[in-house]
Amino acid sequence: MRSVIDILDLSVGELDELMNTALDIAAHHDKYAERCRGKKLATLFFEPSTRTRLSFEAAMYELGGNVIGFAEANSSSASKGESVADTVRVVSCYADIIAMRHFKEGAPLVASFNASIPVINAGDGGHYHPTQTLADLLTIYREKGRLSGLTVGIVGDLKYGRTVHSLIAALSRYENNKIVLVSPNELQLPQYVIDDVNAKAKRGENCGLSFVQTNDMLEHMSEFDILYMTRVQRERFADKAEYERLKDSYILNAAKLKTAKKDMCILHPLPRVNEISVDVDDDSRACYFKQAENGKLMRMALILKLLELGDGKKPTVSGETGEFRCDNPNCITSTEQELKHYFKRDNGICRCIYCDKQVKPIK
Repeated sequence: MRSVIDILDLSVGELDELMNTALDIAAHHDKYAERCRGKKLATLFFEPSTRTRLSFEAAMYELGGNVIGFAEANSSSASKGESVADTVRVVSCYADIIAMRHFKEGAPLVASFNASIPVINAGDGGHYHPTQTLADLLTIYREKGRLSGLTVGIVGDLKYGRTVHSLIAALSRYENNKIVLVSPNELQLPQYVIDDVNAKAKRGENCGLSFVQTNDMLEHMSEFDILYMTRVQRERFADKAEYERLKDSYILNAAKLKTAKKDMCILHPLPRVNEISVDVDDDSRACYFKQAENGKLMRMALILKLLELGDGKKPTVSGETGEFRCDNPNCITSTEQELKHYFKRDNGICRCIYCDKQVKPIK
């Protein structure tokens, strides 16, 4: 049994296989219309979602399957205090595969340890969002014809943007990619994301990335092959005044595209707020609504792959325990008190296996 919690759970070969399947679905939709007949997808969305939840549901219906689930935590037994582990043990009796979104980082990983069916991470807090990255990769490939040798500008909320973290991890698998990180100082990419890419590159586990950090979106506009805009995520801010101060840090409009390449690809994981003006929508470089269609195709391909792998042993916890404790308030360990605090050692730093934040010794 396979689950997909992190985009790195999929090899480059598997990513290519999923993209080929998605392209075949687009070209021969009728061939796949009954592939999941008799199967059920459980959508466990503890956090509000429109695109991702409906995309998963549309994917399963178009494969001939059925969908059960809930759209917010208040409509589930989580509102009564039920743990993630207990929820997925029960849901495993009713469905064949789970797509889970949760506001706490690491919750889908906990689910994968306890479910007896595959679990797909549909977004966990500000941590990971692997199926959005599948949509991003297919869109880039369809628009540019390659996933290597790209200069990618990523703009906005890089601190809490789980789509950003997953995309960077995926692009590190391909050669000669350059990432230009554009954000206010307060929303810079967490250092652990860069450290993880660099550590894996040293061990030969990825191709590495070159990074440039700036506050100025226009400084590198003429270089971008891909411009990936993100919204400042209000729901991640404890201080609403800080959100109000930062929310309109970067707004892309038609005037700002004058120096951009004619074949640049503009992406956005959506929903957008103010960060892309509607006067960009008719530009041939605007691909963010194509991403939504590509997301459905890739989720169809992923559901098929995980279901076709058949039964097997569920993943087990890999890490050490006893010496350190995670104090990240956004980690699943902050609310599920009986969870053991496992950690992993990476390049001399100990990190929580659930949220990837550095952990501190127990005093």
